[in-house]
Amino acid sequence: MTLAFALDRTIEIRARRATVFRFFTDPVRWARWWGEGSSIDPVVGGAVRIVYPGGERVSGEVREIVPDERLVFSYGYEAAGRPIAPGGSLVTITLDEMPGGATRLSLRHAVDSEAVRDMHVPGWRHQLARFGDVVTQEAFAGADQAVAAWFAAWKEPDAERRRALLEPAVTGDVRFRDPHGDVYGLDELVGHIAAVLRFMPGLALEARGALRRSHDVALVDWAAVRSDGQTASTGSNVVRFAPDGRIAEVVGVA
Repeated sequence: MTLAFALDRTIEIRARRATVFRFFTDPVRWARWWGEGSSIDPVVGGAVRIVYPGGERVSGEVREIVPDERLVFSYGYEAAGRPIAPGGSLVTITLDEMPGGATRLSLRHAVDSEAVRDMHVPGWRHQLARFGDVVTQEAFAGADQAVAAWFAAWKEPDAERRRALLEPAVTGDVRFRDPHGDVYGLDELVGHIAAVLRFMPGLALEARGALRRSHDVALVDWAAVRSDGQTASTGSNVVRFAPDGRIAEVVGVA
């Protein structure tokens, strides 16, 4: 068999490489990516099974596995008449650590014809986007708590308690921007919140509704509430997370 054609795609996942690799070695996580009924035996020669949500089945076997770095497996459809027979193509996934702790995932799907390669471009575009989102669901499982600490800090008048709320929730070089401030770093953020509390007395910032997240970005609505309980203004925060799950950047939109 000659696999003279290849589809190549690269994506960045804002999660640690070890976190990403777990989805290649744990059958439960593998099924979260591909679909219920999918599984992998993470040893050379181990069985690979993929069950797509529509019922299409793919099988193969692990050809190479290097912890936190590389997975190679054969890939072919079980149903007769499909474009790739069982064992008829080869998928290679390589993980590289990026500056700051994110992961670059490079995929190569080697096949036997140009037509088959082109046919699989949309599918891999979808599957890798889904993979990145599934991984970050786990990587940012504490997103709600981090965002809750963020809003609690904006109501805390004591500087030490404000810092104690923020330190586990944000990175040291966190950036915050809105129409009234452009802040770099935890120290500036602590001071900026103090200034807001001083110049806008009687207002409390509260989160409204559930946090909505996709990949490493989340959206949370907020309201500035007066001491009498009336809403003074509303808006949204766009939140971006660091690979360790802490808040790296917030942009406030009124």
